[in-house]
This record gives sequence, structure tokens and C-alpha cells, in this order.
Amino acid sequence: MTFARSSIRTRLEAGVLSATLDAGPLNLLGAALVRDLVSLVDTLHNDPGDVRVVILDSASPDYFCAHVDLTEVPQYTAEAAKAGGPGDASLGMFLHRLARVPVITIAKVRGRARGGGNELALACDMIFASRENAVFGQFESGTGALPGAGGIQHLARRLGRTRAIEAIAGADDFDADLAEHYGWINRALPDAELDGFVERLAKRIAGFPPQGVQAAKRAVNDLTLAEPAHVRSDAAMFQSLISLPETRERLARLTERGLSRVGETERDLGTAVADFPG
Repeated sequence: MTFARSSIRTRLEAGVLSATLDAGPLNLLGAALVRDLVSLVDTLHNDPGDVRVVILDSASPDYFCAHVDLTEVPQYTAEAAKAGGPGDASLGMFLHRLARVPVITIAKVRGRARGGGNELALACDMIFASRENAVFGQFESGTGALPGAGGIQHLARRLGRTRAIEAIAGADDFDADLAEHYGWINRALPDAELDGFVERLAKRIAGFPPQGVQAAKRAVNDLTLAEPAHVRSDAAMFQSLISLPETRERLARLTERGLSRVGETERDLGTAVADFPG
């Protein structure tokens, strides 16, 4: 397997590929990062070589992946479209393809994973997070939209109906302990133990015969992943809602206050989306 891209740093050791998001302090899902993720996923599908497990993490201690870059929606959608066929021009369908790569994927989360960043983590097979500083959220309802890249499908299956509605319609932040309690993630671990735990698990799985691991993943995916039609429907609804005047106004006001920039608004986005005069 060969892979080299500017916004993702990789290192392969003993069958474990560490893929570190390095696209600026927020790791926004814009055209460049999506393009590199598409390239990585294509490689994992077509020529994984010695890779048995992928650990996806972030170069930023504060942001695993903040969310999509709302200034580049057409551009990152065009890049995501390169991963699929006709009718699959959406980030959601690309992440659906990520969920089906023939290797095990682990999201190791420090910092904030919201919106599309949370959906990126959810597309991985497992999520382990720092108890001290990981934050998860789907804030889209606070702007007038909804999660359009798989968040609804994954959270409804993981959390159940009532908790999924709380997480999605409430648009608030969840710390790692509550996310673990709700079933959003596998485990919350002390930050000092996170790297070692994930590395040991990844190497353990990488040491097993790959045919059995791949067959187990396919069987679980067949039972639990959403049908493509449902993912496409969410993506279409997201595109429709973000064009509404009220949604555009709320996003513009959030942008004025610091959305997509390092600072208080991004740090406390779950609070910021609800802080609008009535």
C-alpha cells in the first residue's frame, strides 16, 4: 500500500496504519481533507497491502474534526462524489463506503468531534475517546438543518429512538463519559491511557488471520449499517435545509461570532447554537 497526502499523515507498523488528520487547527472537512480521505479509502478498498487495522486520530489536541467547512459545501461534495457512482454525490455516501472498507477502523478521539467530524468517527468500526477532553455533538438542528452524512442513521441505531432524538434535536455537546453511557462510543478512557489501549487493541486484531476478521465485519455491517437509500435521503434533506433563509441567517450569525475559527464559539458550539435572541 502506498499513500501520501498533505492533510493526512500516515505511519504503518505491524499491520496497523496510523492516519492522523492534519488539516489545520480545526481539521474542517473541506475539499482538501475530503479529497485525501477519499484517496485513503480507495486505497484501503483496492490495495490495502499489509494494512489490517487503521487508527484515525488528529494532530490537534483540541479538535478531532470540528465539522464540515460550510464555505466549501459544493467543493467537498464534489470530492466525495469521486468515491461513488451516479447519485452518490454526498459526504454521507462516501462515509458509508468508509464504513465498508475491508479492514478494521478505529477512531481515537481527543478534542471536539461535531457535525461531519462526529459522522466521520461514527463511520469507523470503533470509537475510543479521551475522558478529559473529547466532546461529541450533532449541532445541525440548532442551525435549522439536520445531520446529513450518516449521523441520524448511526445514532438511531446506537442510542435508540429517544436518546437519538435528544442528541440530534437537542444539538448539544456530549462529553466522553456521557457518550460512553449512551452507547455513542465504545469507551471513554483516561487521556494518559488512550494511546496505549488503542495501540494494543489494534495490534491484537492485526495479528489475527484477516479472513475471519473481515468476515466478522461484513456480517455485523450487514446487520447494522443503514441502507444506502436512507443515507441518500438524509444527504438530500441536508442540502435542502441549508439553503433555507432561516438556516442561512443562523449560520451567518454564527460565522460572525467565530464559527470555523479557533475560539470561544467553536469551543462551546453546543451552547452557541442555542444562544440566539427569541
